[in-house]
Amino acid sequence: MEWSLSFFINSALLGVGLAMDAFSVSLANGLRDPDMSKGQMARIAGTFGGFQFLMPMIGWFCVRTVAEAFAAFQRAVPWIALALLGYIGGKMLYEGGAHKGVEGAEDSALGRGTLLMQGVATSIDALSVGFTIAGYGWQHALAASVIIAVVTFFICIGGLMIGRRFGTKLADGASILGGAILVLIGLEIFLKNVR
Repeated sequence: MEWSLSFFINSALLGVGLAMDAFSVSLANGLRDPDMSKGQMARIAGTFGGFQFLMPMIGWFCVRTVAEAFAAFQRAVPWIALALLGYIGGKMLYEGGAHKGVEGAEDSALGRGTLLMQGVATSIDALSVGFTIAGYGWQHALAASVIIAVVTFFICIGGLMIGRRFGTKLADGASILGGAILVLIGLEIFLKNVR
């Protein structure tokens, strides 16, 4: 494998494809918290970008070392994504619907645990990218993963900005819409990948 313009273009396009789920979740997060600070936006986008970097590298490593065990794990990927996004989305639906207006309800700030679950759920299918870059040396695999992470970061910033803008307009319905988006993304990942 040699360094070429096509390598960088292909890695960026791979990043765009992988970032679509993270973009949708970022959109939902922006809807949920229209007053989100720039620091919080960077933290969310950075988390998604970090997971989109980490998962292809884990996949690359697994293919190079423990391919048989990794192949067995791949069957669980859609179920994990469905469970995580279904839980987070269902919680948002509950908080935006029946739970709305109850004293002591959680504020709209996105907690660290929820953000980590979102990061795993939206990037877990990127593990399979390890198969596509398995022929790369470690430098190329690392470079491709960094490009994927950077592309994801900027796409997620865009999703958060769009979500914040519409979250302000939707007010009370934003949490319900955001939760529905997460549940639908979980179902889409599940239906696209289940065997």
